[in-house]
Amino acid sequence: MRIGIAGIGKMGAAIAARLQESEENLSVWNRSAERAVATRLPVAETPHTLALGSDIVLSCLFDETALKAVYLGKSGLVEGAQGKLFIEMSTVRPATQQVLARAITEAGGRFIECPVGGTTGPARTGQLLGLAGGELADIERARPVLSKLCRRLEHMGPVGSGALAKLAINLPLLVFWQSFGEALALLGDLGKDPTWWVELFAETAGGANVLKVKSAAVAAALGGDQTIEATFAIDAMRKDLHTLRDEACARGISLPVALQALAAFDEASSAGLGAHDCVYVPAFWASRA
Repeated sequence: MRIGIAGIGKMGAAIAARLQESEENLSVWNRSAERAVATRLPVAETPHTLALGSDIVLSCLFDETALKAVYLGKSGLVEGAQGKLFIEMSTVRPATQQVLARAITEAGGRFIECPVGGTTGPARTGQLLGLAGGELADIERARPVLSKLCRRLEHMGPVGSGALAKLAINLPLLVFWQSFGEALALLGDLGKDPTWWVELFAETAGGANVLKVKSAAVAAALGGDQTIEATFAIDAMRKDLHTLRDEACARGISLPVALQALAAFDEASSAGLGAHDCVYVPAFWASRA
């Protein structure tokens, strides 16, 4: 099976590395060619040529603008869609996935969305949570590939339902990082070691599961370490919150907590932390105290 991957950012690179381990016939494309070359895989000249040389194409891109350029732009994926299956894994609004699905279907291809829960670490070990939207037959066609990436794959419904589920799952996670920072700001005067606080919170009902996974990184950030590699950057969190805001507005739903978290993340980004990992959110707010 020939698999193409469009978008070799942090997540796309982790997905490519995971699939390389199973000796899949892989090729890649990325807007910045050096990232694609760094995978040591065959590099397609354009998204169109990537699609032409693949049976299945996975895409993992930053936002709606990037997705539409790669799929619908000049020499885009749609131009090589005939007979191909596309698995779209980005975090965007449901309407964006539906636009892409229509374009691919009209061009003679098949399309599912499968945004995932988890970052680069789970991607490298095949422990992502797949939230698939599309026709069941197409999801079954994609399963041999997705099963190498996901510990659990759920069919959420038609195209768009996976995107909505991913946004909903991200919301409490994003809010947690801000609320944890505020909690630590309250506790600053007690003089406890950051590692001690992280371990304590991880044992309480107020500590999200992610705190256990990233406890060492959180403690390091609280201790002033500025070298932690970003797996989920603050600016990416801001992008997701903007997407949540837009989707909620379209549905006539109020998300007051999400909007307050967005304002706080905007402040952290303005302070120069936009490219930093999510663990710097609580460190930023604790230091303000």
